Amino acid sequence: MMLTFYGHANFLLDDGTHKVLIDPWFTGNPACTVSADQVNVHYILITHGHGDHLGDAIEIAKRCDATIIATHEVAHYCNTKGAKVHGMHIGGKHNFDFGRVRLTAALHGSAIFEGDQMIYGGNPCGFLIQMNGKSIYHAGDTGLFRDMELINHCHLKGNRLDVALLPIGDNYVMGPEDAVYAAKWLHPRHVIPMHYNTFPLLQQDGEAFKKMISEGTDAECHLMEPGESFVIK
Repeated sequence: MMLTFYGHANFLLDDGTHKVLIDPWFTGNPACTVSADQVNVHYILITHGHGDHLGDAIEIAKRCDATIIATHEVAHYCNTKGAKVHGMHIGGKHNFDFGRVRLTAALHGSAIFEGDQMIYGGNPCGFLIQMNGKSIYHAGDTGLFRDMELINHCHLKGNRLDVALLPIGDNYVMGPEDAVYAAKWLHPRHVIPMHYNTFPLLQQDGEAFKKMISEGTDAECHLMEPGESFVIK
């Protein structure tokens, strides 16, 4: 299972058969090293409607004939733009041909902006993805909340989470200190920080966070550069 980071909260999961893209913000992403038309995928997961997460999802979905998976409101919006969609909601799960997706809570917003118009985007979410025998949690944009602890105990039935993708940029999302608490509750094998250093407002010291994870948890922390891939073993 290969995990590729494209900057901010944009990741690709590839098990050799299926390619699943999460929060595909390429165009205008100062951290991204590739363009949207260079990526070919089968599914696209969107955590919420903000432009730095919805990103290029609709254009990629239409070009690749990929299915967008998102909350009902965001899925409906994408469908009105001509994309193929599968709407879900928080607490729900569904089996796809690549694996299982469960929508988790996230503490954030989810408006979609078209010029001066703000379109209701429902609730934001995170994703618990079970694919090719591995479990990956993409927290989306969120603050810290104690129910993260239930992801291992309830949803994975005691099996350990393989990877937690956690925002650490602060201001709009969790800061590093809260993300360490999240890692303690989630108890993953690997932690990968995201949603930081894209803009000056999100500036954080990745090495300092890595040290905090190593001192406060038994997880391995990996600092990924845009374009870098990580093999989930």
